[in-house]
Amino acid sequence: MSHYIPENLPSKIQHFIDGQFVDSIGGETFDVLDPVSNESYVQAAAGQKADIELAVAAAQRAFKTGPWPRMLPRQRSRVLHKIADLIEARDQRLAELETFDTGLPITQALGQANRAAENFRFFADLIVAQRDDTYKVPGRQVNYVNRKPIGVAGLITPWNTPFMLESWKLAPALATGNTVVLKPAEFTPLSASLWAEIFREAGVPDGVFNLVNGLGEEAGDALVKHPDVPLISFTGESRTGQIIFGNAAPFLKGLSMELGGKSPAVVFADADIEAALDATVFGVFSLNGERCTAGSRILVERPIYDDFVARYAERAKNIVVGDPHDPKTEVGALVHPEHYDKVMSYVEIGKTEARLVAGGGRPEGLETGNYVSPTVFADVAPDARIFQEEIFGPVVAITPFDTDEEALELANNTRYGLAAYIWTNNLKRAHNFSQSVEAGMVWLNSNNVRDLRTPFGGVKASGLGHEGGYRSIDFYTDQQAVHITLNEAHSPRFGTAK
Repeated sequence: MSHYIPENLPSKIQHFIDGQFVDSIGGETFDVLDPVSNESYVQAAAGQKADIELAVAAAQRAFKTGPWPRMLPRQRSRVLHKIADLIEARDQRLAELETFDTGLPITQALGQANRAAENFRFFADLIVAQRDDTYKVPGRQVNYVNRKPIGVAGLITPWNTPFMLESWKLAPALATGNTVVLKPAEFTPLSASLWAEIFREAGVPDGVFNLVNGLGEEAGDALVKHPDVPLISFTGESRTGQIIFGNAAPFLKGLSMELGGKSPAVVFADADIEAALDATVFGVFSLNGERCTAGSRILVERPIYDDFVARYAERAKNIVVGDPHDPKTEVGALVHPEHYDKVMSYVEIGKTEARLVAGGGRPEGLETGNYVSPTVFADVAPDARIFQEEIFGPVVAITPFDTDEEALELANNTRYGLAAYIWTNNLKRAHNFSQSVEAGMVWLNSNNVRDLRTPFGGVKASGLGHEGGYRSIDFYTDQQAVHITLNEAHSPRFGTAK
């Protein structure tokens, strides 16, 4: 199979610190692999503690003495809209690089570029329209809330949809007047390197945006532990989140962490089965299954269970797996051989735990690259590892249930609690079930359709805090209560006794 390679790939990937592209101070690098060939196509600068210190110093200078935090909201809004314009103008190039770097299908990568632009537009508008609370005690006092940017925000992002997820953090952090140090995932640094030119062209002052590539254990760890970085926003694995939580604790940093998931999709017998099939197939196999909100546990009511499993397996077998750059491809190559090995190990575990009804190996005709056939297991027991553990690939577990109570117990029976999808036409059941399920986000009779005004985040091992809409504004700003006396203060008079 021929493999498409984009033109004009960089000869190396550097950091971007204080308005300049730079190598690591000590010259350290790491190889970046193309997931279709698993060959190294470029070397990236590997950030160390010294590089993080340089970036944080630049960001701190820009925050303390630069114009960015002192601009009127409308001025920053214009810059953010310009950033969105530039992202949209580069959408084909962005998608091409994202697909090459991640293995995501090109049609889905194009959508990510558009969503990245929309994230900047949303926060550009929100900071202008934003209002804060004022409380009046007539004739006595006025109390109001004043918001202030906090300082240097450390942003640590994942590899599954890197450019778009970077925009989720960059847009609100910059909109509220903070400066940032971004540490992208080491598997996928290519598209992140485009931010520098976009921000520069949009008029973002030097030092406001800084990027340090590198491994989590080196660059990420140094960023989390830096005393001059009061905020850390992290998206990634739950175990990594626990480490970050511990390392940030001595500094009492503000933390926002969106972590792993093992989200249930609950299909009741009265649901629109065709719509549920469409959504649940898309929900676990889009983005190569490498999505935190994937509905990777499908719970199906017994009367429709056998028919649903048969139809689901048939759909999975017909999914087009192939070169990520082919517009017909629905599932591409997994991001990295390490991750491919992890996913395939779960496929083998699943064969010992449940009934394999689709996939289960490498697709025919794709002998090289990180390709996994869309894999479906049925009759999965609640204590099975493929039911309990996040696989993060094109693998789904289907389990039957008999009652609403059993469905709820199964849905809540993992350490995770990010998303849940519920399919039923019973209005009372829909609301009661959605309010009882342990998940930060619930979709009723819908696939994962995101409204940027709503909070995004999970419960249990799936996260700490929420971002999105005003929750992002809350995270990236200090809220200061200001109290103004309009009359006499009426303070008790201590120290007046003779």
